[in-house]
Amino acid sequence: MQHTITHLLLLLIPFFMLSETTANDFSTSLEAEALLATDWWPHVNASQHHCNWPHVYCNEAGSVVSINFFNYDLQYLGNMESLNFASIPNLERFSIEYCKLEGSIPEQIGLLSNLTYLSLYGNLLTGNLPVSMANLTGLRQLYLSKNQLSGPIPRSYGSMVSLKVLDLSTNQLNASIPNEISNLKNLLTLNLGNNSFDGPFPSNFGSLSRLKTLNLGMNSISGRIPLEMANMTSLQRLDLNHNNLVGLIYGSLSRLSYLDVSSNQLSGNLSFQEPCKLQHLDISMNRLTGAFTGLHVCSDLKYLDLKSNNFVGEELNNNLTTITPSPSSVQDREFGLSSNTTSIEHMRRKKPVHLLAIFLPIILGLCFLFLVYVCYKKHDDKENKIQPETLKHGNVYSILNFDGTIAYEDFIAATEDFDLKYCIGTGGYGSVYQAKLFNGKIFALKKLHRFEADQPAFDKSFKNEIYVLTNLRHKNIVKLYGFCLHKKCNFLVYDYMENGSLFCALSDSESAVDMGWMKRVNIIKDVAHALAYMHHDCSPPIVHRDISTNNILLNSEMEGFVGDFGAARLLDPDSSNQTVIVGTLGYIAPELAYNMIVTEKCDVYSFGVVALETIVGKHPGDMLSLLNNYSNSHGKALDNILDKRLPYPTDGSTKKEIMRVYNAALACILTDPKCRPTMRNVSQELLCRGH
Repeated sequence: MQHTITHLLLLLIPFFMLSETTANDFSTSLEAEALLATDWWPHVNASQHHCNWPHVYCNEAGSVVSINFFNYDLQYLGNMESLNFASIPNLERFSIEYCKLEGSIPEQIGLLSNLTYLSLYGNLLTGNLPVSMANLTGLRQLYLSKNQLSGPIPRSYGSMVSLKVLDLSTNQLNASIPNEISNLKNLLTLNLGNNSFDGPFPSNFGSLSRLKTLNLGMNSISGRIPLEMANMTSLQRLDLNHNNLVGLIYGSLSRLSYLDVSSNQLSGNLSFQEPCKLQHLDISMNRLTGAFTGLHVCSDLKYLDLKSNNFVGEELNNNLTTITPSPSSVQDREFGLSSNTTSIEHMRRKKPVHLLAIFLPIILGLCFLFLVYVCYKKHDDKENKIQPETLKHGNVYSILNFDGTIAYEDFIAATEDFDLKYCIGTGGYGSVYQAKLFNGKIFALKKLHRFEADQPAFDKSFKNEIYVLTNLRHKNIVKLYGFCLHKKCNFLVYDYMENGSLFCALSDSESAVDMGWMKRVNIIKDVAHALAYMHHDCSPPIVHRDISTNNILLNSEMEGFVGDFGAARLLDPDSSNQTVIVGTLGYIAPELAYNMIVTEKCDVYSFGVVALETIVGKHPGDMLSLLNNYSNSHGKALDNILDKRLPYPTDGSTKKEIMRVYNAALACILTDPKCRPTMRNVSQELLCRGH
């Protein structure tokens, strides 16, 4: 234990043990101590300035203002209490997400008075919320969700008046929600869902007039929804499911786009007025009775669940089988209606017949004029014929005809202005969202955050990915459908990969077991073929520079695809191809540390690590140095290496395929790049069955 703590302190000296250093000396001290960080900070050497370190961003004065980590295994660093935040007082953004960070959040975090963004989302943090965090009065976004934090919310948190987003969801927080939260008048999103909060609904939440999203679902909150909720005129999403709330629902339901109050004990009547924004309505498992009127005005409704209530009314009858949604063009709505006294038959009353007599001739006349116009356009300009859907939505399938403005509107609607519920991951310079368009096609959107968009390095990577992928055509390279360069936001449009990254598939025990030996072998082959294409069939050759299991994506058929080309580079035969070191720690070719010259053999090394990780089940780590001597490692017993979560392969052909992958990987990780095979050699070798 003592050895672990000592090692941790040495590794973190550059950032966390400089509390006595003045702000002016901070930059110099970081540079002088860079060597001590090389084991922890990816590819750092003594000559490299700290502002060039990956995941570290500086201002013009050379002071660190941002530290961002995502999906790194920092568990070996020890507890978070060891971090000395006094050493980084010019810090504005601190983000460590999905990094297996343990321990409690230290009280020292309250020293970061300049912090505007703090995210420790998706770690293993325990203990109480630090009281000192109330000192961060300039903090605008706070994400502590998906941890194991416990205890109450300190009342002093009401002093963080700059907060716009407060997300403490999916923890073990308890006690009553303090009324002081209502002092946070700038809040746009408040998410306290999936905790153990009890006590009454905070009576003064109605004063949060700017709040757009409120999630208190999956708790044990009791009592009535306060009348003051009617004052929350900006509220669009309200989630109170699975609590112990009683009484009536107050306020204008029609202004909401999302309402879930299921599994409570609410009662009374419901009515809706125009204009109605509702798209999702779940009021199931309550005690709602009496009249239920006005639902016919909610023409955007896509999900409706009324089950286990006792509604009656002129819009409801006893026929449980007849459902007539309106308008009739909406095909994808979901309705849950069972276990009511009555259910919906018609959502909109039939209009009087005499109205049809007035408007039908007008409609038919307009249709005739439109047909004449279409015929004229076809005759006048056959080459420029545009389908109605393309005219409205833009052709997102062709990068050549991609209309950024129209696509922007489509994807904003599909993701509800990039709502967090559509976010499926966060990468080096942006977040990835799932977007289902009007035609049912699902895409993945990589959106560059506003903060990253202001950084030249991120902007360069973003545009580099567009440039490289525009010219790549291979079945195992993630397809880029288009991009949007918009004044509000920038994003790339990709094929959606249902099974996420290879890293996530290997990290999760259940999915790792489902991914059997031949599936893993085929994924490795897919990656090898894609890299061989990039290195040998593209002119000039393209080097990815960041091949890792995080950047290998899996579709519904568990086929492997190479993605994330933000660091990719075209090899220039007339230059030295010298470069700054980029990539992911543990996958970077060793020669880059001393010559910083990028070649195809850099990808070959990274591929070897990925291939080993796929059959071992985890990153090979220290095993790389043991396996690096190819002659000594060749033929090494597989049972000492293979993923123990899968049964040892007994089938002869399967074992041969795994051995072929293993031998190819060993050749790829040789220290001398000249001794490594080309990716064409590897691809051809892996194609040879029975060899």
